Amino acid sequence: MFKLWLNIEFEKKFIYKNDMLKIFYFIISSIIFFNSAYAETKKVFEFTEKELATLEVRKVRGAVNKTKYTIGFNENGNFLKAIADNAASGLGKEIKINLNKTPFINITWKVEKDLKGIKENTKKGHDYAARVFAIKKTGATPLSNRAINYVFSSNSEVGENRPSPYTKKSIDNVLASTKDSLNKWVTVKANVKEDFKRFHDLDVNELDGLAIMADTDNSKMKSIAYFQNIFFSAE
Repeated sequence: MFKLWLNIEFEKKFIYKNDMLKIFYFIISSIIFFNSAYAETKKVFEFTEKELATLEVRKVRGAVNKTKYTIGFNENGNFLKAIADNAASGLGKEIKINLNKTPFINITWKVEKDLKGIKENTKKGHDYAARVFAIKKTGATPLSNRAINYVFSSNSEVGENRPSPYTKKSIDNVLASTKDSLNKWVTVKANVKEDFKRFHDLDVNELDGLAIMADTDNSKMKSIAYFQNIFFSAE
């Protein structure tokens, strides 16, 4: 009887020890996984007043006004508010992104006031309340650069894409639309490396910069949009 109890206790202790080891390994694996996942991200913008003062501002040629950019804060952190009233200017940041390690761009954004009724595939209607350019230098001058223009459209469906009516070197790729997400925060994701191959037939290993823009210079309308938490990730 004593041996039987001893065997049972041994088995219980052995099982308990194994369970504790499993829990220990699970915790360690989780820490490694989350640390690895965190390491495989690249944040692009902080959206602080200090950063805003350092970003390159580029007004679109021919635009009457500059887009007004201001910093705000909500429960999810800092954001950039963009008001474009017959205006067009962008905020650019030179930053190297390794697309072999972190090919996915992640954007959280919202359009409060959109540009309903314009024809975005024409020069007279080529305006977006919110857009993010992924830029690759392919020559000595900015005119030779290639770009994927990730847009929050006011009139197109998510998934639509087309060359800009001004240049085939920039592709408009619709990641969000106010047709189903007006005045709602939306988080989107796209594989930038695959998009450069698909749209430009380029094998891009490293991105050279990103730019944010809200523009209404063609339609002469007014838009209000917000950008938050723009980063690159491995998945």
